[in-house]
Amino acid sequence: MSSERRTRDLALIATFAGLVGAMGLVPGVSPFGFPVPVTVQTLGVMITGAVLGGRRGGLSMLLFLALVALGLPLLSGGRGGLGVFTGPSAGYVIGFPVAAFVIGTLVYRFGAPYRMWLGLPSIVFGGIVVLYCIGIPVTAWRAHLSLGEAITGSAFFLIGDSVKAVIATVVADAVHRAVPDLLPRRQSSKPRAIKASANPSA
Repeated sequence: MSSERRTRDLALIATFAGLVGAMGLVPGVSPFGFPVPVTVQTLGVMITGAVLGGRRGGLSMLLFLALVALGLPLLSGGRGGLGVFTGPSAGYVIGFPVAAFVIGTLVYRFGAPYRMWLGLPSIVFGGIVVLYCIGIPVTAWRAHLSLGEAITGSAFFLIGDSVKAVIATVVADAVHRAVPDLLPRRQSSKPRAIKASANPSA
């Protein structure tokens, strides 16, 4: 990897970590007193994965979590410090890098050009299914709820997260149109035609 490419990757990783941090300025909402707030930061995670790909997206969210662990108030509501990794929402927070990695891996596997009809299910799978699979059990554990109660409470997130997935899909499409070299080019699955030598005297 060239030094120019490495510098660009580092800049992208830091920029998107900052994007998710900036989204933490929007206060979270706890529906019906559920211990995990609804925030817009998961939208940032979805966009990060879809734009940067698995490796850079995952690293960007790991950087974000490192800054949170150091005490920076980057999570919604100005939360930061090691304590956030032991609360009811810890599973969702820890799942940020995993979700971004899964989304980015799927989107980049499909390659360029970016297609929204493939991007949306990739974002839904990584940003909702995978994230919930990590977050819900931890919520049940840390909030002393049954798994069923945690699943029911998390169901309130589905509508908002579905809207976020659509927004992230559209944003990723706009970015990939503006910067088409982010996505790798797809290799054609069609076998190359073998040209038979023609006999002019035949």
